[in-house]
Amino acid sequence: MSYRFHSTVTLAAFAMAALPLAVQAQSNAQPATNTLNPVVVTAALAPRTANESLSSVTVLDEATLRRQDPVSITDLFRGQPGVDVSTNGSFGKNSSVFIRGSGSSQNVLLIDGIRLRSATSGGAAWQYLEPRMFDRAEIVRGPRGSLYGADAIGGVIQLFTPQGEEEGPQPRVSFGGGSFNTQRLSAGISGKEGGTRYSFAGSHFTTDGQPVRRDGDDKGYDNTTALARVSHTFASGAEAGVLALRARGHNEYDGGENDFVQQVAGVYGELPMTDNWRSRLTLSESRDESDNFADFGDSVFNTKVSTARWENTFTAGAHELIAGAEYSEDRVNSTTAYDETSRSNAAVFTQALLDFSPFTLQASLRFDDNESYGEEVTGSVGVGYDVDSHHTLRANYGTAFNAPTYNQLYFPGFGNPDLESETSESIEVGVRGQYAQWFWDAALYQTDIDNLITGQGLLFNVPETRIRGAELAAGVELDDWTLAAALTYTDPENRLTGKRLQNRASQSLRLDLDRELGDWSVGGSWIAQNHRYRDAQNQDRLSGYGLVNLRAGWQFAPLWSARVTLENALDQDYITTRSFDGADYINAGRAGFLSVHFGQ
Repeated sequence: MSYRFHSTVTLAAFAMAALPLAVQAQSNAQPATNTLNPVVVTAALAPRTANESLSSVTVLDEATLRRQDPVSITDLFRGQPGVDVSTNGSFGKNSSVFIRGSGSSQNVLLIDGIRLRSATSGGAAWQYLEPRMFDRAEIVRGPRGSLYGADAIGGVIQLFTPQGEEEGPQPRVSFGGGSFNTQRLSAGISGKEGGTRYSFAGSHFTTDGQPVRRDGDDKGYDNTTALARVSHTFASGAEAGVLALRARGHNEYDGGENDFVQQVAGVYGELPMTDNWRSRLTLSESRDESDNFADFGDSVFNTKVSTARWENTFTAGAHELIAGAEYSEDRVNSTTAYDETSRSNAAVFTQALLDFSPFTLQASLRFDDNESYGEEVTGSVGVGYDVDSHHTLRANYGTAFNAPTYNQLYFPGFGNPDLESETSESIEVGVRGQYAQWFWDAALYQTDIDNLITGQGLLFNVPETRIRGAELAAGVELDDWTLAAALTYTDPENRLTGKRLQNRASQSLRLDLDRELGDWSVGGSWIAQNHRYRDAQNQDRLSGYGLVNLRAGWQFAPLWSARVTLENALDQDYITTRSFDGADYINAGRAGFLSVHFGQ
C-alpha cells in the first residue's frame, strides 16, 4: 500500500500542479464566482472572500452537501485539505477530526457561532451531527486562539444552518433508506417575510448498523434532530435572532450502548451605534449529554457550556477594528467523581483588519483568565500581498493553547492534576490563484507544540512536538463539470522520541468530480490515505486505504428529484483505529442509499 499510495500521490500532485496550464485558456479578468471564491466569516470574524482572508480555508457549500448527501458529517471532511478523520466504526460511532495533525480536542467546532464540545473529553461528538440540518461548512486551518480562545491550535470548523434567504415559505422534504435497514426522513420550511427570516427543520435517522468488531453483532443507531432559527432586521438596522438545535438518540457501541443529547441554543442582538460602529451581544449555551449502559458499569456524563460574548466592529474606510469580551462557564454533572465540576473563563480580544492595497494586514490579540489554569495570552499576525488581479501571497504567525480537560485532569485511573496547558506557535506561507472558473491554493506550515498531553494510563506532557505540512487544493467549474481536488502531507513528530504522533495519516488525497447532464447528474469521490500508527512507539501499524464513493441524481419533475449514492463502492476493508485490546474497529463495506427530495 505504501508504494502504491506514494505513486498515486506523486501522479496526483503532478496533475494538480499542471492544472493551471490545462485550463489557462479559460481564465480572464472576470470576477470569480461565489462558488470558487466564497465569502468566509470564520477566519476573521468578518466576511472576506477566500482570497482576501489571509488564511487556508475550504468552504463546502449547499450544492456540495446536497450532491454528496452523506450519512455522516465526517464523510464530508475526510481527506479535505489538512483534515483527517478517525472512527470507531460506522453509523454514530465515536469519531475524531484532526486538522493539521492536531487532535479533536485541539480544534474548535462552531454551529452558527456557538461552540459545541464536551467539557469532560474536550472534543466534539461529530458522529451525532445530522448533515441535512446544515447547508454550509467552513474549514479554517491554522491557529485561531486569539479569536476563539482555548483549543484552536489546529483550526476551526463552523457549520451553518439554513437562514431563510428566499422570499416566501420554501418547504422541503426528503425521505429514503438503504443498506443495513437504514431509514432517513427530514422536512423543513424556511423563508423571508419582510425583515424576518426563519428556518424550521426536523430529521430522523435510524439504522440496524453493522458490527464494529470482526464477527461481532450489528450495532444500531438512531438520531432525531430539530432546528429552529428566527431573526429580524428592524428599519433602524438593528437585528435580533434566536437559534436552537437539538439532537437526541440511541447508539449501540462496542461494549455497551448510550442515550445521547447534543444541543446548542443562543440569542443575539446587534445594534448600529453609529455609522461606523456596530455592537453585538450573544448569549449561548451548549450541552453534551450521555447516559451510558456498558458491560463494565453504567455512567452519566453531562456537560454544559454557557457563554456571553460581546463584539464591537468599527470601520474606517477599508479598515476594520473588532474588539470584544467573552465570559464562559463549564459545568459537569457526572457519576464519575471529578475533583472539580465547574470552571469559568473571562477574556478580552481585539483584531485589526487593515487594507493598504496591494498589502493587507490582519493582527489579533486575546487575553484569557481561567480559574483553573490561570492566564494565557495568544496572538496572531497575517500579511497578504496581491501580486496581480489573480494571485495573492500570504504569511501568518499565530499562537494558541489547549487547556487540560476534566478527564485529563481528574478522571480516575489516568487523570493527572499536575498537567500543564498545551501551547503552540505556528508559521505559514501560502499562495492562491483565483480565476473566473477555477482556483488553486498551496500552503506550507509548521506548528510547534509544547506540553502536548498524551499517554496510555497516567497522562503526561510531552515537552516538544513539531508538526510540518504542505497542502495543495484546486477547484474547477467548467461547462457542466465540477472538480475539487486536495492533496495533503503532514509530518506530526514527537520530538522526544522522533516517532509520528499516533492515529494520524501523513498523506492523503481527495478528488470530487461531478457532471450535470440535463435532468441527470453523476459524480464520485476518491479518498486515499496512507498508513497510521495506533501507538506512540509506532509499532502498531494500520494500513492505508482508498475509498470510492459514487452518486447519481435525477430531476424527474419540477421541485422533485431522486438521488442514489453508493458508499465504498469497491467494498474496501479499512480501519482507522483499534481498541485497547488490539481488536480492529471496522468500517462499513459497500453500502447503497436511495432518497427522494422535494423542494429547492
